[in-house]
Amino acid sequence: MEDFYDVKLTEIDGQAVSLFGVFDGHGGSRAAEYLREHLFENLLKHPDFLTDTKLAISETYQKTDTDFLESEASAFRDDGSTASTAVLVGDHLYVANVGDSRAVISKAGKAMALSEDHKPNRIDERKRIENAGGIVIWAGTWRVGGVLAMSRAFGNRLLKPYVVAEPEIQEEQVNGELECLVLASDGLWDVVENEEAVSLGKSEDAPESAARKLTEIAYSRGSADNITCIVVQFHHDKTG
Repeated sequence: MEDFYDVKLTEIDGQAVSLFGVFDGHGGSRAAEYLREHLFENLLKHPDFLTDTKLAISETYQKTDTDFLESEASAFRDDGSTASTAVLVGDHLYVANVGDSRAVISKAGKAMALSEDHKPNRIDERKRIENAGGIVIWAGTWRVGGVLAMSRAFGNRLLKPYVVAEPEIQEEQVNGELECLVLASDGLWDVVENEEAVSLGKSEDAPESAARKLTEIAYSRGSADNITCIVVQFHHDKTG
């Protein structure tokens, strides 16, 4: 099992802050474990976290990647990890993604992906990799340097600077239309469609129950990968 997850609920200067993350390791579990231990901790310490949350997320992702590589400088391994995170600051939701884990919301009854998987055959990703001097090769699936089947990740020292930890970030206003959020590693998304995931996510009374059911469904359908899932339900005050 190379997946890890993290959930933090806190308050900064009177502002409610919630952080949720799924980290899917590959080539070992150390990178994903490092992200669980440090990514949100680093983000909450960023001086611009409340005033420019997008900038804080982007800089923290990349600094944490650098810190991880430095911490592993003498290790004889080269593992990596995805990161799919959701950061709720007041009534603003920021979803940041690196790799092929995914975040999907239910908004006004419709499933909407808030991240696009970082695959080497994405036209923009392939161009970025080739412009940096890398190559994308078919080896059972499209891979960076014939090795890694995703185009962005933490770690993977030997594939820098082609495989980067710069996140793509999307922002959503939290209002009555936003019903639930599902964050999961690709072990879920390989066998469960976005619409099915959010439909189940909002139909269960408890988000923990929904997350458990989704992982059980993925496992029963023969998902061959690690499966980690977080479900967040938004309960709005109908009288306000």
